Amino acid sequence: MLETLKEFVVESPGFYIGWGGLLIGVVFGFIVHRTNFCTMGSISDILSFGDFSRFRAWLLAAAVALIGVAFLQGAGVMNAADSIYLTPSFGWLANVVGGLMFGFGMVYSGGCISRNLVRAGGGDLRSVVVLMTTGIFGFMTIGGLLGPLRVSLFAPGTTDLTEYGLETQGVGEMLAKTSGLTLETSNLSMTILIAGAILVYCFMDRQFRSSARNIIAGVGIGLCVVAGWMLTGLAQDEFADIPVLLTSLTYVRPMGDTLDYLMRFTAFSWPSFGVVTTAGALLGGFLGALSVGRLSLTTFADQGDTVRNLFGAALMGIGGVLALGCTVGQALTGFSTLAMGSIITFVFIVIGGVVGMKAMERFA
Repeated sequence: MLETLKEFVVESPGFYIGWGGLLIGVVFGFIVHRTNFCTMGSISDILSFGDFSRFRAWLLAAAVALIGVAFLQGAGVMNAADSIYLTPSFGWLANVVGGLMFGFGMVYSGGCISRNLVRAGGGDLRSVVVLMTTGIFGFMTIGGLLGPLRVSLFAPGTTDLTEYGLETQGVGEMLAKTSGLTLETSNLSMTILIAGAILVYCFMDRQFRSSARNIIAGVGIGLCVVAGWMLTGLAQDEFADIPVLLTSLTYVRPMGDTLDYLMRFTAFSWPSFGVVTTAGALLGGFLGALSVGRLSLTTFADQGDTVRNLFGAALMGIGGVLALGCTVGQALTGFSTLAMGSIITFVFIVIGGVVGMKAMERFA
């Protein structure tokens, strides 16, 4: 059945990536809005109330995505080694600094990219400005004004793992290299160990077990990530005139890609997966707000609010590019491949968020 499905997708990749990606984005945005899933909010809950429920929802989404990728690889739908996350070029310094910058920036801009997309869908004009600023600074960091500085500062902090006999930066391959186990056994072992530990941590808490909203958020968003991997995996064709990148949900570079697409629409054959899922999350946020009667236009409270949001957005754009992703792109999508860089980024986004909140409290 999967082979038949792949034939359909490969024949019309633009159609399936466009409409399939849009649907995934809409479901993601709707779930985020209705469950109040927020990575920054989860850190705030911990620091302010000692409540780990939303943080567990974030971890549950990561575990679901990790298990889903293992099944997709076992079924031959995708090979995670083909993604950008598992390259042997291990930019550990950029993962650390980028994660810290993104985590710090999301506090000052009132949430990460996905949260701002959903809020923008509900009519928050502040989030519209944050998203545009993030996209612009992201592109400036990729190959624009800040590009040469990025290369000069972070190239020395990049390790070529092929020099150590590794083809990827996956923790499964690292285990195989040091233990003598086969790669398949190592990957399966790490998936069971890490996903199992996360699931135990999440469901050992009575409050979390009784929270349908957080469980739905974790499972639903994790499945959205899996659906993205499945769709782009099915669309991969080495003989295609325009190859489809194996990826799933991520929102920093796609925010810049979306702005580029809007300005140069006629230069593209079809929108990329990142562009349609960005538009989908915006639409999902709109539908979520509409379903509960919370559609309303809001804007910055004052000059200080404007400056804080712009500052945070710039940090998210720069940090997200350095780290190759955000709270979704690295902490969920990248994490699901068990890439070492994604795990490091995940940790330092959390640290950056904690530092950002402490700074906000001190200088507010």
